[in-house]
Amino acid sequence: MFTLQSMVLYGEISEDSLKSNCSRLDHKVIIPTFLGNEQRNFYGNDPPDTLEIIWKHYLGKGETIISRKLGSRIWAGAGWTGQPLLVQEDSSLYIIQGAYDHHLKKINALSGELIWQYKFDDVVKGTGTIWEAPDTFPPKNCLIILQGSRLGVGNYLDTKHIPSYRAISYYTGHELWRLDVKWTDSYSRDADGSALVLNDTVYIGLENSLFTLLNPSPYKASIKNGMLQPEIIQETKLYTRNDVLAHKNNVVTESSPCLLDSILYIASGSGHVFGYSIKEKKLVWDFYIGSDIDGSAVATNDRCIIVSVEKQYIEGRGGAFKLDPSKPPEKAVVWYMPVSDKEYASWEGGIIGSSGVNDYYNDGNLPYLAAFSAIDGFLYVVQHDSLQKSKQVYGPREENMYPTPRLVFKYKIGTSISTPLLFSDKLIAAGYGGLYLFEYDKELNFSLLAKFPASFESTPIVYHGKIYIASRNGYFYCLGKKL
Repeated sequence: MFTLQSMVLYGEISEDSLKSNCSRLDHKVIIPTFLGNEQRNFYGNDPPDTLEIIWKHYLGKGETIISRKLGSRIWAGAGWTGQPLLVQEDSSLYIIQGAYDHHLKKINALSGELIWQYKFDDVVKGTGTIWEAPDTFPPKNCLIILQGSRLGVGNYLDTKHIPSYRAISYYTGHELWRLDVKWTDSYSRDADGSALVLNDTVYIGLENSLFTLLNPSPYKASIKNGMLQPEIIQETKLYTRNDVLAHKNNVVTESSPCLLDSILYIASGSGHVFGYSIKEKKLVWDFYIGSDIDGSAVATNDRCIIVSVEKQYIEGRGGAFKLDPSKPPEKAVVWYMPVSDKEYASWEGGIIGSSGVNDYYNDGNLPYLAAFSAIDGFLYVVQHDSLQKSKQVYGPREENMYPTPRLVFKYKIGTSISTPLLFSDKLIAAGYGGLYLFEYDKELNFSLLAKFPASFESTPIVYHGKIYIASRNGYFYCLGKKL
């Protein structure tokens, strides 16, 4: 394990650089976290018109333990959520990608060349977050990647120490600290969620379902249980005892927090969407759904959030809610969009991934759209600010009926747990059946431009005419127009 002192010792950081500061480096973090920003609604810019392979990089494969009973599996490439991060250094672009070969990788976005890789104890599933450290930090630690993994091959829920969340130097690829994720009532100690860092405080929901606030600075970390660990500021449970019993300990939090009006909204597998007040440092809002929830809340231009609903622990169908969190939970539903039931693998139906919206790219001259890919094999696009007249649908628990949005496009892409991306005139959706590129106009006429045949669970990003995405076939792809 590398500490700042060992990095100086091994020549990765010079004594002089420790006395320098970050202002000497010219970098720009373009995609710093899952779904791009604090509202989880930015995916890059300038999508292409075609899906030719510009380059591909083999990510590899690795072992992961399913359980003591089921044993291990070999997984290839990268999966859910698996969205790459993107950084510009001077005139060069670099990808940060977690992979199933147990490594976090830095890849040249123009050539596909591997720059460095850091090894975790297990497959890396979730999307990391890049923290831009204060200018007083040494240049080599100006950008710090906060990344989670599964709990570790050879480890189980009752293993004494599970350091599945770590800080990695973006520039050197060396470890700066590791967090020992606690054993709670949840049946997981993985770390899939993507943190937000606000005012140099990390906010993340770990899979032990503790909403955790950390000090990300390696200079404030201390040795605990033989590991350099970050300072923990606060931990808040995202479940109740009743949730533990109803879900048989599946109260796992896999989603990423979304910021709206100084409140962080985070969905939990306990069946709740919680609002955490940054000012009050406590939970102040609780919308109960009752199902497992894996996707992240996504903010819209009208100060609402869209939340996906898995079909599990509920009588009704899974789907997507639009909620107005300025209202009490019992009055917060704007609409509900159910999808068809279908079993696939261990899922019973509903929506696993998050929703994509075009709000960031909408200047007000377009309809406001939301897109989600479902287990039933269909891609749905709705106008999220428009309701179907006089139509009501049952909610997930079949206890209430709600308005439903206007469906403007539906297309069979095959089962998907990826998050679709909506731009001002393009829609990109990935799934087990391939990657689909659509175009649409102001009259909401959609047409398929291209399809790329590979199996995808992860979510792509887009930048200057290129799509970057990892596949379950083992490869990471850069797609667009090959010159």
